[in-house]
Amino acid sequence: MNVLLPDGTELTLADGATGADAAAAIGAGLARAALAVKVDGQLRDLDAPLPDGARLEIVTPRSGEEALELLRHDAAHVLAAAVMDLYPGVKISIGPPIEDGFYYDFEFPEGVTVSDADFPRIEEQMREHIKADERFVREDVSVGEALERFVRADQPYKVELIEDLVRNEGVETVSLYTNGPFTDLCRGPHGPTTKRIRAFKLQAVAGAYWRGDARRTMLTRIYGTAFFTREELEAHLERLEQARQRDHRKLGRELRLFTFSTVAPGSAFWLPRGTQLWNTLTQLTRELTGPRGYHEVKTPVIYDSELWKTSGHWGKYKENMFLTAAEERDMAVKPMNCPGHCHLFSMQRHSYRDLPIRYSEPGPLHRYEPSGTLHGLLRVRHFTQDDGHIFCTEEQVQDEVAGCLDLIFDTLGRFGFDIDIELSTRPENRIGTDEMWDRAEAKLADALRSKGLRYRINEGDGAFYGPKIDFHVTDSLGRSWQLGTVQLDYSMPERFRLRYVGADDREHVPVMIHRAAMGSYERFIGMLIEHYAGEFPVWLAPVQAIVLPIADRHVAYAREVEARLRAAQVRVELDPRAESIGRKIREAELQKIPYMLVVGDREAQDGAVAVRRHREGDLGSLAVDAFAARVRDETSRRSA
Repeated sequence: MNVLLPDGTELTLADGATGADAAAAIGAGLARAALAVKVDGQLRDLDAPLPDGARLEIVTPRSGEEALELLRHDAAHVLAAAVMDLYPGVKISIGPPIEDGFYYDFEFPEGVTVSDADFPRIEEQMREHIKADERFVREDVSVGEALERFVRADQPYKVELIEDLVRNEGVETVSLYTNGPFTDLCRGPHGPTTKRIRAFKLQAVAGAYWRGDARRTMLTRIYGTAFFTREELEAHLERLEQARQRDHRKLGRELRLFTFSTVAPGSAFWLPRGTQLWNTLTQLTRELTGPRGYHEVKTPVIYDSELWKTSGHWGKYKENMFLTAAEERDMAVKPMNCPGHCHLFSMQRHSYRDLPIRYSEPGPLHRYEPSGTLHGLLRVRHFTQDDGHIFCTEEQVQDEVAGCLDLIFDTLGRFGFDIDIELSTRPENRIGTDEMWDRAEAKLADALRSKGLRYRINEGDGAFYGPKIDFHVTDSLGRSWQLGTVQLDYSMPERFRLRYVGADDREHVPVMIHRAAMGSYERFIGMLIEHYAGEFPVWLAPVQAIVLPIADRHVAYAREVEARLRAAQVRVELDPRAESIGRKIREAELQKIPYMLVVGDREAQDGAVAVRRHREGDLGSLAVDAFAARVRDETSRRSA
């Protein structure tokens, strides 16, 4: 038999050869490094027989994320094996690899609880399984045999999973993987042995409902991570520590930006400083969209269910909406602005001469998110987007999409981000014809190419009504965030029966473009806090300067300075407390305020301020007006 290698060469092997045989035939070093194989793009175990003519790739620790995912899947099984060793009677459920790590969910016997204090003991037991160099052995067994084995082992969650596979997929066989004494229901693949797990660490314990259903058993979820080398693990843990120090929830509280309350789960209460930060971003949006021909509108928050049925959200998004009723009418709080903007467009008659029509609306939105998924500003129920919708002719689409791309780059560029672009194509759950999707996807690709932009395809991740271009930025910790988006929509204008009168005096259906640059302001601010570690550039800082009088007799002059700076549009605060100037400076540094203005006898006499820069120290004395001009200049440049 022959297999095709990535470089295009053919490798001849004996019939029935495995991935391990192929690696050995190529070289002894590769055989030692091999973890798994990709056969025609599909990941498989090393000892799986190869089909004749297959395209073959050997997966090693150098294969990137695929290799790490494999390793972490191995580590999840080793974790489960160690927990079963230490806690007789424990019930196991699922243990997948996830971004940056893995987890496993357990139901511990009554009276048994596990915390991070137990991690050293569990990790030591994991090391025993790793030291034993246990092979991951796959068995394909009948459903009946698998059920019998897990019933005998008193593992009801595995039994339920198998029964669901039979009911939903009609399977007759399932795969089991065994390492040492531990056997798990698993699709695989896995690495050859446990010994490949060279660096790992357990990280956290959390509660998780079985299958995400709050009506089911609360399980104990143990999180961990794994890497091929100790150095990679240590670097990862250092990044996590930096992220912990930058956590927007922690900094938001310390910097007095926002808070949360149980009276409104998933909804931020914005304090004055946070509101100023918010307003600075919304003002930036207005300054960038106004000259580009956008008209700001305001639309209702609650709509009759008929609007959502027309848009398709009632059938495909209802579970994510807050529902209500009034006067025997079903209604819902809007989770997005687009249906309201469609209705607004339909309420007026339009000619081709009016198009494109560009609406923007930074209006409040609400989406139901399960309480267990809420996460500070990053996952909320109440939020606002820098939303925009364009209604245009078919001929205008490419230019309008290009204009959206320019707007997003202009917006995100103010923060110094590197930007990666994805073109997300049709999902399985969608509305509209294949012809419509073909046309929409081609239009977006053409617009990207016309701007000379590189992008990657994200198959199946488009919105249910149309394909989209997504913008990903990398923050100062190397984390990727999806922010801006441009979505092309041929479906919703048809559903809302939107029309304009063309040059031929006939009615035509407009094309709709959805766009956002920052996305949710809440999520964007949360990301910015962590990106800057709360040390915002001057133009963005909610407090740009704080006036610090040295003694009580300087407070009057300090108030005069504060008033003059406010009149000059500088965002300024005053600290009039009877504290030492050293303490005031230290506290202002902790508040990460860009400028500290110390005033004493000399400054009062000269009409000046002694300027200190956060982290830089003394910058010397400046006249009040000169300092105001400096801040205005930094603010006007709006750069990172």
